[in-house]
Amino acid sequence: MSTYVEEIMAYVQEKNPGEPEFHQAVEEVAQSVVLVMDRYPEYRAAKIFERMIEPERVILFRVPWMDDHQEIHINRGYRIEMNSAIGPYKGGLRFHPSVNLGILKFLAFEQVYKNSLTSLPMGGGKGGSDFDPKGKSKNEVMRFCQSFMDELFRHIGPDTDVPAGDIGVGGREIGFMFGQYKRLRNEFTGVLTGKGLNWGGSLIRPEATGFGAVYFAAEMLATRNESLEGKVCLVSGSGNVAQFTVEKILDLGGKAVTLSDSSGYIYDETGIDRDKLDYVKLLKNAQRGRIAEYADKYKEAVYTPIDPAMDHNPLWNHKASCAFPSATQNEINARDARNLLDNGVYVVSEGANMPTEKPGVKLFLEHGVLYGPGKAANAGGVAVSGLEMTQNSMRLPWTRDEVDHRLQMIMKNIHKTCRDVAEKFGTPGNYVNGANIGGFLKVADAMLDQGLV
Repeated sequence: MSTYVEEIMAYVQEKNPGEPEFHQAVEEVAQSVVLVMDRYPEYRAAKIFERMIEPERVILFRVPWMDDHQEIHINRGYRIEMNSAIGPYKGGLRFHPSVNLGILKFLAFEQVYKNSLTSLPMGGGKGGSDFDPKGKSKNEVMRFCQSFMDELFRHIGPDTDVPAGDIGVGGREIGFMFGQYKRLRNEFTGVLTGKGLNWGGSLIRPEATGFGAVYFAAEMLATRNESLEGKVCLVSGSGNVAQFTVEKILDLGGKAVTLSDSSGYIYDETGIDRDKLDYVKLLKNAQRGRIAEYADKYKEAVYTPIDPAMDHNPLWNHKASCAFPSATQNEINARDARNLLDNGVYVVSEGANMPTEKPGVKLFLEHGVLYGPGKAANAGGVAVSGLEMTQNSMRLPWTRDEVDHRLQMIMKNIHKTCRDVAEKFGTPGNYVNGANIGGFLKVADAMLDQGLV
């Protein structure tokens, strides 16, 4: 580790104790950005990276709500407005018991670089609550969302901060929050993305993150004159990102054989075809069931429970060519990465945010894996959120084909940026450096132009 990175990490750990995910995200970017600092000392003199590490604003608030039995509950709400140098803050809201300040700062920090790579005018932010929508009635979720928006509405707006969905926040939750915002502000604006199609949403938005991760994988494969045709793919998760990752893999001729949730995973050697995928969408989106039920319906599939105490995830220990981690952060450790390599995987495209731990990333890079880090590979979701903002401003919806074409072009351009920047800074084929430096430069230059802010 260079002296510069050591100094940055000592500063970050002192100022942000007990936030390991945030430390991990900063260290990964710092190890790339040091290449820029060595070549362009003006960034170091202006302490641009130190300023990027510090959020512009952190909002923490109480969210009281009442359940169906008239019992009062209190959750915490957050919004991290990380950087607005190139546009209004943009990033999702996550409702999950694991939500805390450190996780949201890591996500907001990653969002800055991801949004920059899309080339759209969006800053970076993230937010959410430790509220768990699972097991709650529709009315309980609505009351929570309304209470959450009772405070958040003061801090957001179409030209200030435009939240979207994330884990635990889908179309239902976005609808409840938008309705409350509209009532409080007495205005109909594009303040949230992921809206319903009949009231300002964009076609392809639910599909965008999964589609984008597959488009990015296809671009990486094209550098070796290959395609996804006939490739066996491992996919984790079973929510929105995983579902549409499988759909696009099928479109491009590949075969997905795994899906998972927090309790375990299924392995279907025959492949998850379109009928099976339709069942998964029904199971997870409408019935809110568990992935174990897939193996009850399709006897050719094997369900394996996952113990969180295990030192590896057996999902990543199957023969395949491609892996699409699409569940959550740090789901691939060093042993998982080794298992992927031993099973023939040479393409990893991250649909989740930072799903691979640092030792796993190191293994991928050392072995020449086509490794697309989340801030590049899963940028499709926020890209189409940005396109939704454009459509809202124009008050003109685009067709499905038009949005999908724009998404493909954005992912193609992100891939080109990562490749070109990595080569320019002496690390050809290293998509981690390419994504980190490519995202950094646009924001850093804007910050220099705007003075000491």
